[in-house]
Amino acid sequence: MFRRGAARLLLHRRRLSTTDVRTVPAADDLFAAAWRRIAPNVDLPETPLAFRQPSTTSAASKLTINFNSRYSSRFSNKQVDMVVAPGVAGQIGILPGHVASISELKPGLLSIHEDGEVMKYFISSGFAFVHSNSVIEIFAVEAVTIKQIDPASVQKGLAEFTQKLSMASTDAEKAEAQIALDVLTSLDSSLAG
Repeated sequence: MFRRGAARLLLHRRRLSTTDVRTVPAADDLFAAAWRRIAPNVDLPETPLAFRQPSTTSAASKLTINFNSRYSSRFSNKQVDMVVAPGVAGQIGILPGHVASISELKPGLLSIHEDGEVMKYFISSGFAFVHSNSVIEIFAVEAVTIKQIDPASVQKGLAEFTQKLSMASTDAEKAEAQIALDVLTSLDSSLAG
């Protein structure tokens, strides 16, 4: 029964021309009308449009960042232009007005752009919470500015953990060495680029 009502609703929308769109009720209103016809005794569910708030930010506004690591707060309510974070699924670029989202972060380079300057941090892992009001909260397990990292120590660590991985006899030793290698490899590529 619901399928027929939904199909009629879709067919009705297809017949509209572009000039008729202004006179058609909002998508939620059409859904609510179809719902009441098909299931009059069941409460109307909330649709995604009910949760979306109209964006009040303009293209020229700033992004507010709260950046915390396990032991310190790097930034609190700092106004910036853009943030680029190393997400598990790839690089994440966040600008003002970005859609609300949650992303897991992997070891890599976190870039914070502010008035032509770029602040670079290496983070080991964490999460980024982007809110619809142009606020981003970054929680990193470890965060270090790129300037604080000694490239020679990174190369030494890569050699050391490569040897540990090849000599590991238990699964725990192999896992520990592989995790260290993954982080050091990411750190090395962050220093290079």
